[in-house]
Amino acid sequence: MEMNLLDDDGWLERTWPPERAGYAWRRKRVAGEHLGAGLIELPPGQSTFPYHYEIGNDELVVVVSGTPTLRAPDGERELEPGDCILFPSGPDGAHKLTNRSDDVVRVLLVSNFALPRAAVQVDSGKMMLRWGSGRDERRWFFLGEDTDYWDGEAVE
Repeated sequence: MEMNLLDDDGWLERTWPPERAGYAWRRKRVAGEHLGAGLIELPPGQSTFPYHYEIGNDELVVVVSGTPTLRAPDGERELEPGDCILFPSGPDGAHKLTNRSDDVVRVLLVSNFALPRAAVQVDSGKMMLRWGSGRDERRWFFLGEDTDYWDGEAVE
């Protein structure tokens, strides 16, 4: 598999996540069994994904063109073409990219495909658990909906 970061060939129809105002983008993808990369093109005023961090999965962003704004645990800053940032698994790797410029931004997002894994959307207090590669093999929960270890277990 291959893709070119600079041409306009190979853009995929967006199937996940569903489009929402403020999160409109297009993507190319190249992926193997354990590693994948997606080229995301952000029009002005749009973001990649909600502010989140992964558990059991590292992510890496490479700015290909434009000047996206990175939100991270230490605040916000503008990135430049060529910047490469690792988002490690866990809260220290929380991130969100937004295009606050008047130009189109392209970023390459690279991640390993460790399963099972989880992601936490910090602002909404949600967690995603993913145990397979299919769309039906993930679930979202609000973190405040925890339960006791024995809830629902039968007494024998």
